[in-house]
Amino acid sequence: MRAAVYCDYGPPRVVRIAQVEKPVAGDGQIVVRVRAAAVNPLDWHYIRGTPYIGRLEMGLRRPKVTRLGVDFAGTVESVGPHVTRFKVGDEVYGGRTGAFAQYVAVRADRAVVPKPARLSFEQAAAIPIAAVTALQALRDQGAVRPGQRVLINGASGGVGTFAVQIAKSLGAHVTGVCSARNVAMVRSIGADSVIDYTKDDFTRGAQRYDVIIDNVGNHSLSALRRVLTPTGRYVIVGGPSGRWLDPLPRAFAAKATSWFVKQDLRFFISEFNQRDLTLLRDLAQAGRVTPVIDRTYPLDQLQAAVAYLETGRARGKVVVTID
Repeated sequence: MRAAVYCDYGPPRVVRIAQVEKPVAGDGQIVVRVRAAAVNPLDWHYIRGTPYIGRLEMGLRRPKVTRLGVDFAGTVESVGPHVTRFKVGDEVYGGRTGAFAQYVAVRADRAVVPKPARLSFEQAAAIPIAAVTALQALRDQGAVRPGQRVLINGASGGVGTFAVQIAKSLGAHVTGVCSARNVAMVRSIGADSVIDYTKDDFTRGAQRYDVIIDNVGNHSLSALRRVLTPTGRYVIVGGPSGRWLDPLPRAFAAKATSWFVKQDLRFFISEFNQRDLTLLRDLAQAGRVTPVIDRTYPLDQLQAAVAYLETGRARGKVVVTID
């Protein structure tokens, strides 16, 4: 089968489409024929091997794992022994390393669930990493409750577009922060108010927020604390992409600051699980969450897809279709 591989760190051009062995469904596994897979910042961090501290796990000089992609949506091609939840032909979505490929083998009891019927494969593939991150940031880290004021910094990106919609589903009053060209889009997906950061600095405004979800990291912690309520929560999801340690210094600074103030400043890493993928499927099926897709590329143009996401200008998600 055809799959994306990379054997050296570098720019997107190090990625190539190669012929690799098609997976076979082992005990407790299903093989999915991938119809679409989403590009995430995680992918280009792996391709470039940054931050460098991550190479302790990824591989010091060359990547240990040479397959790319995580988010996928497709149809069940085959079912291994002891699998009862799925059958051949089922439409599913989820996460598995190596998703930029024609087929992927996934444990049936892990990060794979039935696809929302109302969504296309491209839309379903856009959900896993970004939407799970947004959900866990809001529900678990931010502890968002109905009526609270929530600000999403970076509301037009992959995580941001899901965060706006999920925060609304939790009953929050949502403010989105984005550039002028994305104001209408962010408002259309449910934001109660939208701040154009090219004109206004929300950290200098009079409004105070119960929860801030930060996908950008472009303001100091002291400035962000000023617009949090006295017991508000600040959750770091993303930030500047440095070569060596980022975002660890900011995460450590947030944790240290929390020791001395009543406000809760924290960094977290999301975790796949079937429960949250199922919840997101139900929200999508009910029309309360709809993925925003900026561009789609065929698998042969994966290099271009990754390069575009790296510009930081994507509205919502970038998706790769696999024929």
